[in-house]
Amino acid sequence: MANKHNENLGYFYGMIAVICFALTLPAMRAAVLALDPIFVALGRGTGAAVLAIIFLWLTRQRFPTRDEAKGLIIVALGAVLGFPLLAAWAICYVDASHGGVVLGIFPLATAVAAALFSGERPSTRFWLFALLGAAVVVGYSLNQAGGTLQWADLALFGSVICGSVSYAEGARLSKTLGGPQVISWALVFSLPVLIIPTFLYAPVTLDQPAESWIGFIYMTIISQYLGFFPWYHGLALGGISKVSQTQLLQPFITIIASVLLLGEHADMVTWLVAVLVVVIVALGKRTQVEEHVPASIAAITTDSHHG
Repeated sequence: MANKHNENLGYFYGMIAVICFALTLPAMRAAVLALDPIFVALGRGTGAAVLAIIFLWLTRQRFPTRDEAKGLIIVALGAVLGFPLLAAWAICYVDASHGGVVLGIFPLATAVAAALFSGERPSTRFWLFALLGAAVVVGYSLNQAGGTLQWADLALFGSVICGSVSYAEGARLSKTLGGPQVISWALVFSLPVLIIPTFLYAPVTLDQPAESWIGFIYMTIISQYLGFFPWYHGLALGGISKVSQTQLLQPFITIIASVLLLGEHADMVTWLVAVLVVVIVALGKRTQVEEHVPASIAAITTDSHHG
């Protein structure tokens, strides 16, 4: 179990990352107004991969092991391909504020992924708060869509599954490989798949609205790359299930950004849901999560402390 100091540091780094990620949907909404959604989804990964190559080369990082490479493929499929594609398609049909609230289900999905892949065992109270948060988000989606989920909502839920699995696997890998290295290598692994469709769906001219390019650049540098540095570090320090609960604050930040940056209107129900999830994350923080660390990782950690 992570000690209290590491847990608090994990929350700190997690909050930095959540602020970065909370602006993703508003940036994506601005980008797809003028740019093709496929270019937006995959082009950001291509640009981030270039940054990753520079980082890996300048810092002379070691190559991942064969087992780490398998995990990096999972991270790449979820964080670099699955989430961006599904979210970019969905955000063409719903407001960024709506999408931000739907993505509030992220903490539950990440906790499930952590339990399945990383050996974490959240307490019953933790699951109750996580399920409560998810129920609020799903209820909000149904209310906004008149009682039936839109295809865009289903795409957003699919993006959550992709992202949460990549978060859990990335956090596991970061304990031996390092957070910046995890997202960097995942992007490098993805580049052969990204580069051709990026050029095929690129705009024929750079003469596009400035706000669309600003949104695209933000997603490339922050959402797809630098935001993962504190995120994976925070998850590894404080525990995936607990630190991922900071994502329940993400809808609130996204709504504010959508109103201020895009001029969207957030009704009273949207604000109420955002306040509810803030309360839920505060309560969920007090619950306990046990972590069963694999012997191989424990040995590596012990050796590093002795060194």
